[in-house]
Amino acid sequence: MSGQEAAGTAGTAEATETAGRAGTAGTAERVERAADPVAPPAYRDANVLRWLTAYTASVTGDLLYFLALTWAATRVAGPSQVGLVIAAGALPRAVLMLGGGAVADRFGPRKIAVASDATRCAVILAAALMLVATTPGLWLLVPVALVFGVVDAVFMPAVGALPPRITTHDQLARVNGMRGLSIRLSNAVGPLLAGVVLAAGGAAGAFTAAGLLFAASLALLLTVRTAEPVAVRESERPSLLRESAEGLRYIRRHALLGPLVVVVGLSEMCFSGPVAAGLVLLADERGWGASGMGWVASAFSVGAAGAAMLLTVGSGPPRAGLVMFCALLLTAAGTAALGYAPTLASAVVLGAVVGVGSGLTSTLTGALVQTVTEPRYLGRVTAVTTLCALGLAPVLFPAVGLTVAAWGSGVLFAAFAAVCLLAASVALASTTLRRVGLGTPHGV
Repeated sequence: MSGQEAAGTAGTAEATETAGRAGTAGTAERVERAADPVAPPAYRDANVLRWLTAYTASVTGDLLYFLALTWAATRVAGPSQVGLVIAAGALPRAVLMLGGGAVADRFGPRKIAVASDATRCAVILAAALMLVATTPGLWLLVPVALVFGVVDAVFMPAVGALPPRITTHDQLARVNGMRGLSIRLSNAVGPLLAGVVLAAGGAAGAFTAAGLLFAASLALLLTVRTAEPVAVRESERPSLLRESAEGLRYIRRHALLGPLVVVVGLSEMCFSGPVAAGLVLLADERGWGASGMGWVASAFSVGAAGAAMLLTVGSGPPRAGLVMFCALLLTAAGTAALGYAPTLASAVVLGAVVGVGSGLTSTLTGALVQTVTEPRYLGRVTAVTTLCALGLAPVLFPAVGLTVAAWGSGVLFAAFAAVCLLAASVALASTTLRRVGLGTPHGV
């Protein structure tokens, strides 16, 4: 499903609106033609599978790059400077994310994803050469991190806006389930691959491997077919700043997206890092050790992968909003119980339960965002949901340690559960969100 560009300046608003309607109609017609009754499901669609393979290669390369960057910073400047290098990448990503969504909407998510992989490939291979040819230092690692942060700010919204352009609305739950499986696979393979290449070739070898993965992703993305919008003349486009503001107003005025974005932010912020830190502290408090923490974390990943697989092979629930509410309740109950788990075995079981609930929630919220958002706003809406998920998590990290030190891990996980219950209450309070399904595009 493709998008058209945002409305133009006041003097050309009518012409732009007409062009927008024509773009939506033309795109809808192309997607309807693609929705052949005998067409294969997403997991057998060659076009979707090429996109998924490209996405997996890109995410694995990104993880490999991050681990290699951290390794190199530790070797060059010591542990005290690692935070500086990581912050150099995180800051531009957070600051530019909304603008990156506007860029994806303006130029098309496929073009932005292709440009992102090409940029990352060139930068990381150049950095690998410099690591071999010169003595590495912060003068090299900080600029590399900055470039990657800027690229991530446009890549993440573009990735979120791509699925509706490569498949039909009835397949979005499957595509998001497949994407969830891809993330789990990348998280499993990435660290193992990083360990091998870092041992064999150091940071330069790891950067080279990441560059090759980005190159593979780029080659595959170039073969992915997408529905493209009718072009809008450059003179009719507002500024990127104005387009970003229009995206925020669109979310605020939308009957479903407003509460849905709140649910995404609340449900994701605890599981984008703070829960992992909490697991470390929980395992240490109970004497389970690093291996015990690993078992619980692995159970969480298996549960989330199982939820993604369930939505991949199924057709998606007709009442996605209601299922999402139930998944949030399951996540809250499992999280609260995990903090008071008496044995490692019970903690592993509860970790899997939390993974199932969290996996269902993240997959369904992603599919709902892509279903109900008008295509011309999808990049900006994805930017907001991504920023909510990733931007709120760092705020909680200091509170994690302070809470455990003062009251113990049980209270920390109870607080995480309360946040999930708050997200569930928002979903329940919105009649529109509670009743929404996955089959009706741009509405309920």
